[in-house]
Amino acid sequence: MAITLNNGFKIPTIGLGVWRMQGQEIKDLILNSIKIGYRHFDCAADYKNEAEVGEALQEAFDSGLVKREDLFITTKLWNSDHGHVLEACKDSLKKLQLTYLDLYLVHFPVAVRHTGVGNTSSPLGDDGVLDIDTSISLETTWHAMEDLVSSGLVRSIGISNYDIFLTRDCLAYSKIKPAVNQIETHPYFQRDSLIKFCQKHGICVTAHTPLGGAAANTEWFGSVSCLDDQVFKGLAEKYKKTPAQIALRWGIQRNTAVIPKTSKLERLKENFQVFDFELSTEDMKLIGSIDRKYRTNQPAVFWGIDLFA
Repeated sequence: MAITLNNGFKIPTIGLGVWRMQGQEIKDLILNSIKIGYRHFDCAADYKNEAEVGEALQEAFDSGLVKREDLFITTKLWNSDHGHVLEACKDSLKKLQLTYLDLYLVHFPVAVRHTGVGNTSSPLGDDGVLDIDTSISLETTWHAMEDLVSSGLVRSIGISNYDIFLTRDCLAYSKIKPAVNQIETHPYFQRDSLIKFCQKHGICVTAHTPLGGAAANTEWFGSVSCLDDQVFKGLAEKYKKTPAQIALRWGIQRNTAVIPKTSKLERLKENFQVFDFELSTEDMKLIGSIDRKYRTNQPAVFWGIDLFA
């Protein structure tokens, strides 16, 4: 299954997020995921593993496991490179060993002090607060993103972690409309208004953290997972599926793409097995009733400032 973007390209409905994966683990994971059927991989310069992803992709191409044109590869511009969009994109392409990206996203709607292309960091001032660069506008960044499409380095461009107002502004100043807005959304953080706005204006929503972050975000941010909710336990029993499969299917039926992360082969297979059942209208509404407006990804822990406040 795939969603057709506003420029005609198709993004696979389910992908694999590679945040917090390194070394041989990520190589094995990508090769195994391709064998299972994954064709959509979500990367980012800030994940600091693009080189490892590139090695795995090259092995997949060289062995005949898959062709480049069969994959949808996303990566993201980090906050410290807003004034160096072309250089940052080329750096990511070099590490990924690719000649083009299917999708390049502005990772966060904020520019911070530049620390060198490829050296993704979140520099803090003496006061312990993120050193935001107020000389670079998001509009300037976006026009540099548009140039990547014109040059053939990128097929689609998009935004990430943008709210309704920032998305509206991007639509107003863009020559090439954002194809995607990648946001945190899951049953405890449903964000119906933002999703409705994006979809109404032809922007596909990709759900990062579609399972509420589970163990990773609990470890880093002390957050609670929606998968432990009694509603999900009941639905899992009803449909003979896991709570994670129910959550992913819910996301798919909202017409969003979902990019769960896992380092376990069994979960990798499990997360892909979500196309052989459908949640009823009543059960979609039931899940809709448990929204807590609960964000689990909290970069303020590292930045000394809450940009989402």
